[in-house]
Amino acid sequence: MPLQDEHQIVSVDDHLVEHPRVWSDRLPAKYRESGPRIIELDGKHLWSYEDVVYPTIGLNAVAGKPKQDWGMDPVRYEDMIPGCYDPAARIADMDLDGTEAALCFPSFPGFAGGTFQRAQDKELALLCVQAWNDFYIEEWCATAPDRYIPLALLPIWDIDACVAEVERTVAMGARTVSFPDSPVPLGLPSFHSDHWDRLWQVCSESGIPVSMHFGSGGYVPGFSFSSMAKYSTLEAVNGERPMPDSPFAVAITLFATNLMWSTVDLLFSGKLQKFPDLQFSLAEGGIGWVPYILERSDYVWERHRYYQLIDFDARPSELFRRHFYGCFIDDEHGLANRYTIGVDRIMIETDFPHSDSTWPNSRKRAAEVLADVPDDECSMIVETNARRMLNFPRTVSA
Repeated sequence: MPLQDEHQIVSVDDHLVEHPRVWSDRLPAKYRESGPRIIELDGKHLWSYEDVVYPTIGLNAVAGKPKQDWGMDPVRYEDMIPGCYDPAARIADMDLDGTEAALCFPSFPGFAGGTFQRAQDKELALLCVQAWNDFYIEEWCATAPDRYIPLALLPIWDIDACVAEVERTVAMGARTVSFPDSPVPLGLPSFHSDHWDRLWQVCSESGIPVSMHFGSGGYVPGFSFSSMAKYSTLEAVNGERPMPDSPFAVAITLFATNLMWSTVDLLFSGKLQKFPDLQFSLAEGGIGWVPYILERSDYVWERHRYYQLIDFDARPSELFRRHFYGCFIDDEHGLANRYTIGVDRIMIETDFPHSDSTWPNSRKRAAEVLADVPDDECSMIVETNARRMLNFPRTVSA
């Protein structure tokens, strides 16, 4: 059956562009010059933080623009539609798109706060993480509490501060936390270490799923997010370029490979058995790869668990269906194989205002790709799986 009027779309991966006053309104006075602030350089609006300049890359805010006008150059706020940075205007954009609720990841901080993890002054960085969480939960989400899903960033360089920030933001209404798709490229302990156990414990006890967005570990094949901090444009500086020779299309195509790695790493980490209530959401990774990875993981597990430190009884595919949710924007192959993935483990995303977004035709496109999916399964995929994972029930009936 096609998507019905009563089906509400809950997007588990949208984005916002922080307005210029997010940190200047919230940081102590002594940090306002070194903290994140907007400066104007060569006609561009750029973020300045600890005397480093960060561009707002144009592909982060292409909603409303023809594809021919897309590009990587930094953009000014007036180049974006207001829904990129204004929560009230975003609601109108969601209504146009047929999206009922949205979980919004940050832009300047990086999807999991990597900008602050790389910062020199960690006291300031912690204040910046807390300021973003306060902004998103108390300002953005408070604009429409039944439409915006509260998410929190974590000070991932300090496990004690991580646990404290989970507890603080859960009390504020956070429904999920953002965590790097792999901490290793950031110079942090891996999923296999015990370093993160206290974080997994507090998330499990609080019923808070861990949202891992592709690229949040600072690595995407063919592209370096961290190197972009050195540049106000994409021009070469001292003979160095922020991207390798391959076009960015290579990185865009390979986005899902980050979350393949993350998933397999966690499946063989032993942490899912230790924390049986722990849940992970794989944001903007697609789902078409999941059946193969589960088949391959089980194949390897069958043959190689005898001589490695691998759980002898827990089949990887079964662990996936207890601990992971896959997320897709437009993935016909994945939906055709939904029973192998688990219909109760699939969620939809619209990715507004990024270049992969289906806005303003997300509902139309969802109806097309779900045309042959039974009504009860449609309901789970577009809405109820996300509401269950995030503990974000409807407040008004359709």
